[in-house]
Amino acid sequence: SDIAWLNHLVDWQSETSDPQEFMETLKVDLEHDEVFVFTPKGKVVTLPDGATPIDFAYAIHTEVGHACIGARVNGRLQPLDSRLHSGETVEILTTKVDPAPSRDWLKIAVTPRARNKIRHWFSRERREDAMEAGREELAKALRREGLPVQKLASSPVLEEVAEAAGFSDVNGLHVAIGEHHLSATSAAQRVARLLRSGEGEEQLPVTARSPRRRRRPTAGVHVEGLDDVMVRLSRCCTPVPGDEIIGFVTRGRGVTVHRADCANAVSLASGEHDRIIEVDWDRHRAGDTFVVSIEVKALDRSKLLRDVSATLADHQLNILACTSQTGTDRISRMRFDFELADPSHLESLITTIRRIESVYDAYRVLPGTSH
Repeated sequence: SDIAWLNHLVDWQSETSDPQEFMETLKVDLEHDEVFVFTPKGKVVTLPDGATPIDFAYAIHTEVGHACIGARVNGRLQPLDSRLHSGETVEILTTKVDPAPSRDWLKIAVTPRARNKIRHWFSRERREDAMEAGREELAKALRREGLPVQKLASSPVLEEVAEAAGFSDVNGLHVAIGEHHLSATSAAQRVARLLRSGEGEEQLPVTARSPRRRRRPTAGVHVEGLDDVMVRLSRCCTPVPGDEIIGFVTRGRGVTVHRADCANAVSLASGEHDRIIEVDWDRHRAGDTFVVSIEVKALDRSKLLRDVSATLADHQLNILACTSQTGTDRISRMRFDFELADPSHLESLITTIRRIESVYDAYRVLPGTSH
């Protein structure tokens, strides 16, 4: 009816912010005749001539459209770009795993509703990607300024900086950085100036970490018979509390700590046994962080890397490096290096990662190795 058509017109206008785009979609709609197709339950759906199963799916519901992976027309599977004809019964096949439209659908869909919903989904996706990228860039810039990233995340200081820059919240600040409208360095410098001026609502120790300098990793290790000695955790095996360890006296009289099963440690023990020294974890030390590497294997899917990274972020971990590779077998192999304050949490972290959809294995690895 004319009233129904006018209601559709109002819906399209509310979904389209660009007046020129609205007029183009209206013109397309006016030029089309209509076809009448049925849902499996017998409901009639009116679509313009040339409409496809994609248009039908979005006419049913936005989420049905986003989750569409196929269509049956009169009981037979048909391509999503096939044209629908009056009298046909259409059934949409959907997925519950990461429902998402394809950019190619914009070449297939003809109804304003379907095209607008698809565009809106990608617009929102771009914003989320920009937000995540901006958050990571800002965190790196804050570390370069010697600022405690985790403490800032739960303080009002970032909110103040975001508002001063003209954004409604921190997410807006992250999006602007991710879209390169604002540099992460300048935002981090604003945070540093605010804290050092004493105007921040919550003062944070800006000397908590010096730029480009790592804390001496005496790392809660007790060296038998020596109280004041430089102790360094070996980078070749990155031991953490709970690992069996041995010490190796270096030429500079410091001590390097290795895992007992480290290949380098075994070689040192056999070749220069007199430089091996007994060491043990100092259970009374607190505040140290340890570098841990894990490898994750999963069946490749959309947003897999984001989901694993989010799990690490939920555990308040500082990710130092990440690599991801997907082979022709569609198996994704991801490697994460991160700082861990309490190694006793590593087992529960790995268990949580293994529960992520499509992940079938996760385990700790030594630097430079892969299983």
